[in-house]
Order: sequence, then structure tokens, then C-alpha cells
Amino acid sequence: MEFLSTLLIIVFILYVVRVIFRIITPMIFQKVVNNAQQQQRNYQQNYNSTSQPGKIKVDYIPEAKKGSIPDSEGDFVDYEEIK
Repeated sequence: MEFLSTLLIIVFILYVVRVIFRIITPMIFQKVVNNAQQQQRNYQQNYNSTSQPGKIKVDYIPEAKKGSIPDSEGDFVDYEEIK
């Protein structure tokens, strides 16, 4: 008889845990989704407030020193015509 009562208590506890889990899981999932949406909204608001459309900022880049050979010449290799 004691085995049967222990088995019934275990089944009842598992059933209660299952019901509670089904109730709590959607709430936790909804909270996680809401937090992700809020972070995305904050990111978009910060991005939109920091960007200034129509303005371009160009940093000064000094000209590099050029070599003694102009770029238009390139590398040439001497060759002899074979007849």
C-alpha cells in the first residue's frame, strides 16, 4: 500500500510541475523577446541620433612621396628581335 501512495504522490508532483512549467515558460519567453526588442529600439534610436545625413567629413591625407620614375613609364625590358 505504501508503494502505491508513494507512486501517486510522485505522479501528482510531476503533474503539478508540468502545469506550472506550461504557465511560466511563455511568460519567461515573452520577457526575453521584449528585452531584445527594447535593445533593438535603443540601438536604432542611438544610430539615428548620431548619424547626420548630408554631411561628409573628410580627413586630410597628405600626398605620398613619388619615386624618381613617373607612373606613366612603367617597367620596360630590353629585347632583341630574332630573325
